[in-house]
Amino acid sequence: MAGVIEFGELTTPLVADACVRAGVALRVAPAGVRPVTAGMRVAGRARPVRHYGSVDVFLEAYGDAGPGDVLVIDNGGRSDEACIGDLTVLEAAAAGVAGLVVWGLHRDTRELAEIGVPVFSYGALAAGPLRVDPRDDAPVRFGGHVVTGEDLVLADDDGVLFIPGDRAGEVLAVARAIHETEREQARRITAGETLRQQTRFAEYLARRREDPQYTFRQHLRRIGGAIEE
Repeated sequence: MAGVIEFGELTTPLVADACVRAGVALRVAPAGVRPVTAGMRVAGRARPVRHYGSVDVFLEAYGDAGPGDVLVIDNGGRSDEACIGDLTVLEAAAAGVAGLVVWGLHRDTRELAEIGVPVFSYGALAAGPLRVDPRDDAPVRFGGHVVTGEDLVLADDDGVLFIPGDRAGEVLAVARAIHETEREQARRITAGETLRQQTRFAEYLARRREDPQYTFRQHLRRIGGAIEE
């Protein structure tokens, strides 16, 4: 698996575009999952766990987690309970866990901000769980995606995505290439060369008039642009 520190230098939009370019299935968390504190980011191996209403599932997961792992919590996207709080996150820090990504809600927002471990969720709710459900063998999900311990997790202000570990090196290389292309495009815009000029947009429009099926994405690939992927 590619070094997670290397991925940590890249944004989730860049890596999402790289997945598309590399033909890796795009697994993005549902919209609305955000860091408790703006600017937080995390990258690491997934340590997936399902929540059944009791904190013991997290304590068990911490015992199996490796340094730098990211706890991926499946709470079914519930909006009626917060499944993690300050003690859960403090214990995560003690276990060497790099961050927590929750398909659900958190509480103790002020304390979590002070602790500083990256936490991502749909938002805050004062109420904790009032249930204890029986355990089962269902896979851990985050939105519509199954997450396993073979996955890499990346999260920042733009959201959360999951990458298969055996494709991580390939995705990393593509993301870096896209990053370099986009930075150069940004530099040229600042220097006075518009994006339309850089992408030879007039040429694209002329060719599209001749071939209505010709897409801008095809054009960008032909001239070596990035933008849309």
